[in-house]
Amino acid sequence: MNKTLAYATALVLGIAPSCGFAQGAQKLSDDELIKLALSAAPEAIAKDATVVAVEADGQMRTLRKGSSQWTCMPGHADPANPDPMCGDQNSMEWAHAWMSKKEPPANKVGFMYMLRGDAGASNTDPYATKEESGNNWIKTGSHVMIVGSGAKMLEGYPREAKADPTKPYVMWPGTPYEHLMLPTR
Repeated sequence: MNKTLAYATALVLGIAPSCGFAQGAQKLSDDELIKLALSAAPEAIAKDATVVAVEADGQMRTLRKGSSQWTCMPGHADPANPDPMCGDQNSMEWAHAWMSKKEPPANKVGFMYMLRGDAGASNTDPYATKEESGNNWIKTGSHVMIVGSGAKMLEGYPREAKADPTKPYVMWPGTPYEHLMLPTR
């Protein structure tokens, strides 16, 4: 398994319990999962990306081998509330660090696309898996993210716990995993 796929596996497995990746993935065919995953990014990025999905048993499966540094995932694969994502190799390393509760890689900036939006997450707790009182749950529509050590230069962007998801904001402010959320619509 290459390094990027390993990071994608960690990312998806880490998020899977809260978003139901494995359960939703079983409802769609491989072609439908690939189409959903690729819808997270512009055509120029998606066309050469690797596509991975989580099986019901938690194992990662490559649906399509790509030729670029981008990896796309169908998210929890609910056609009514899709949350697919595509990330470059640096963002997958950042995500691996986040899921492993380790320091993100130094001197690397990653970029992620979520052009279909997300299913929601805590804006203050990187490990919250569901909406609860006080965890500042937020749902952002179509957006991109800048993650990694470059995200440490986010002064001037809103850092409020109850962010306005229609404007750029810092998610998980004050944690090693803070990153810039940039709505695209």
